[in-house]
Amino acid sequence: MASTVSRWGDTFGSIALVVLVYRLTGSGLKVGVTVAFEIVPVLALGFVAGALVDRFSRRHVMVAADLGRALVALGLALWHDDVAVAYAAAFGLSAFTVFFNPASSSAVPSVVAADELAGANAAMWSAAVLSQIVLAPLAGVLVAWTGPGAAFALNAASFVVSAVLLAGIALPPPPPGAPDGVARPRRRDLVAEGLRTVRRSPLLRTLAGVQALAALSAGATSALLVVLAQDHLDVGAGRFGVLVGAIGIGSDVGPLVLQRIVPDVRRPALLFGPYLLRGAVDLVLAAFSSFAVALAALVGYGVGTSTGMVTWNTVLQSSVPDRLRGRVFAFYDVVWQSSRLVSIGVGGALADLVGIRAVYVLGGALLLAAGWLGLASRAELAPLEAG
Repeated sequence: MASTVSRWGDTFGSIALVVLVYRLTGSGLKVGVTVAFEIVPVLALGFVAGALVDRFSRRHVMVAADLGRALVALGLALWHDDVAVAYAAAFGLSAFTVFFNPASSSAVPSVVAADELAGANAAMWSAAVLSQIVLAPLAGVLVAWTGPGAAFALNAASFVVSAVLLAGIALPPPPPGAPDGVARPRRRDLVAEGLRTVRRSPLLRTLAGVQALAALSAGATSALLVVLAQDHLDVGAGRFGVLVGAIGIGSDVGPLVLQRIVPDVRRPALLFGPYLLRGAVDLVLAAFSSFAVALAALVGYGVGTSTGMVTWNTVLQSSVPDRLRGRVFAFYDVVWQSSRLVSIGVGGALADLVGIRAVYVLGGALLLAAGWLGLASRAELAPLEAG
């Protein structure tokens, strides 16, 4: 419930932020700068956030992050006449989210049984995506009629509601402090322990490579889908919205089907196969200029994204010991966002120099490589040792 309510607010807030920056600057490039302000906090704070999540109460971390995001969103609702304020808000919202996300992902195994993990992840994902599909048009109408302030206020309220809901969740206490006479591990040592865990595990090392390759693809192709629609498919804004909706439909259907037909998602084919599906879709989008073909392909892309994400979270949650889980999730956030930042920069330059089809051909190849790397590694999807 907390995740879904928060996503409702995010839908309004994210649309309002993009519209606000464009209205203030009239520049697509400066709208893109907003993405950089959202990525930088992940790179700067990700490892610290993971250590904090594993050291303190995850419930307290989530509640504090939600209240922090509520204050930032409220400030943006009251003062939004300066692009510098918008950039600062994007940075602040992302900074608090850096702490919230690993705490949330790490907490799920503490409130559901092991055999319910996939179902819990699927339910949370589907509720969030369905909210975006339903509310995105309403958010656009609200911003058009009243301006961005009301949307930012709704976002702030959603964070407060989320914090109240999370405050009532019973989670295990944080690890006990160090025994008398023994120094508590420093934050730097906690970070180093998390990195050693990834380095020593064949599964986690493989997932790091897969994550990096996938982000190098998806950063550019997601950001430049509007360019593909206009330059390659020759469709306007209205039909571009339909393409985005097709991804959302696939993303919502995928986990529901997965949950019904697969009792155990801890299988290499379900973990790495979606990358092959998404890679094939990118190649189809580059090869065909038919709107109908693109529409069907993007439904498949949404299915691959959502089923892959549910399986990814479930495998990590069931494989990584609780005491290390926050640091491992934070590590993959850093890998994803750093690779995504590179992808957006390189993809934009490649689209201008060679054309958008080349971006999707390269993106498809990177996703196929990610899937092949995962399947070829034959990494065991088994729990890691707690020590």
